[in-house]
Amino acid sequence: MKAFGTIFLVWILMPWQTATADGKYPSDQRLVIGRLPCTHPTNSRDHGIRQLAWELVKRTSVEAEMDPVEVDPASQELFRTPFLVWSCEGPVGALDEKAYANLRRFLTLGGFLLIDDPSASPGGTFDLSVRLALEKLLPGKKLKQIQGAHVLFKTFFLITQPAGRLLASDLTGISIGERMAVIYSSNDLLGAMSKDLYGNWEHVCEPGSEQQREITFRLAINIVFYAICLDYKNDSVHLPFILRRRRL
Repeated sequence: MKAFGTIFLVWILMPWQTATADGKYPSDQRLVIGRLPCTHPTNSRDHGIRQLAWELVKRTSVEAEMDPVEVDPASQELFRTPFLVWSCEGPVGALDEKAYANLRRFLTLGGFLLIDDPSASPGGTFDLSVRLALEKLLPGKKLKQIQGAHVLFKTFFLITQPAGRLLASDLTGISIGERMAVIYSSNDLLGAMSKDLYGNWEHVCEPGSEQQREITFRLAINIVFYAICLDYKNDSVHLPFILRRRRL
């Protein structure tokens, strides 16, 4: 596994290596998902983030807080939430130069940003606003398609395609060095994972229905594992296990 070489190496990896005497993890050693600001304060996709956290705990060894935390990108508190989500029903929130500089430092030091378009509409309000923000945040860096051979598609589950509420487009991302620091889904990942307070799915997945929803969960979990473990599944020691899994 390649080391981050940053302050996040200890913050991210150590919480799941130690536990208290009763076998439980203290709350400050759980993965906390931060949410970047939107122009409109209400955000139904928080339900999707909460369901993702629940699935992480249920399916993996990752301990996670159920509720996302809204973070101010200009604050030092940003560095307490190494996994960020930017998903807005409308344009993203306006950031000043201090916020851009702090968020740029966050990503450079090993932080991770998942961008998800709830409208699943390339060229829509959210898409245009977040692309403009990315140009200011990481000048000279462009979103590029993430190819199917990327380790992202095998960090925990073996999957062959990106998915979400819709199947609008492929995943794209921005790398800093050899590490993918930003991943952008135009398929509404969080919408596919959103449940209301009564346990009902809030959105229909089209065209693949429940199978598509399951692929979305697996992809989202893979993204989290990539953010916290990078490319360890590329190590040759994992190859026999991966090949056996492919035959199942």
